[in-house]
Amino acid sequence: MTLAAQKTYMANAENVEHACYLIDAKDKILGRIATKAATILRGKHKPTYTPHVDTGDMVVIINAEKIKVTGNKLQQKEYQRYSGYHGGQKIMTLEEMLKRAPTQVLYLAITRMIPSGPLGNKIKTKLRIYE
Repeated sequence: MTLAAQKTYMANAENVEHACYLIDAKDKILGRIATKAATILRGKHKPTYTPHVDTGDMVVIINAEKIKVTGNKLQQKEYQRYSGYHGGQKIMTLEEMLKRAPTQVLYLAITRMIPSGPLGNKIKTKLRIYE
C-alpha cells in the first residue's frame, strides 16, 4: 500500500466513548496531577485523539486540600486577580489560597492547560474537584 492510499482517522462526536477517571490527590505534587488531568480531559491519552473534537474523558479529583508542592512555592507562588477598578488588584500566595479555596488551586492549574474557546469550555465542564 502506498502512502497516498492510507486514510487518516478523524474522530466524530458521535462515535467517541467517554469514561470517568478518579484521581486521589493525597500527597501528590500539584503540577503532576494537573498535567495528567489535563491530558485525560483533552483525550490525548487515546489513540483516537482529534484536536477539534472532544475525545476526552471525565475527571474526578478527591482530597484536593492534601496536595504537595516542592521548593518554596507555598510562600513564593502568587495568584492575582483584578476587579477593573483602581486599587482593585488582589494578590494571594499559594499557602493562603490552599487555606481559603483548595479546590480553586487545582482548578486553575488544570484549566490553564486547556485551550480557551468553545471546545475548551466544553472540556472544562467535565472536571470535578472535591476537598
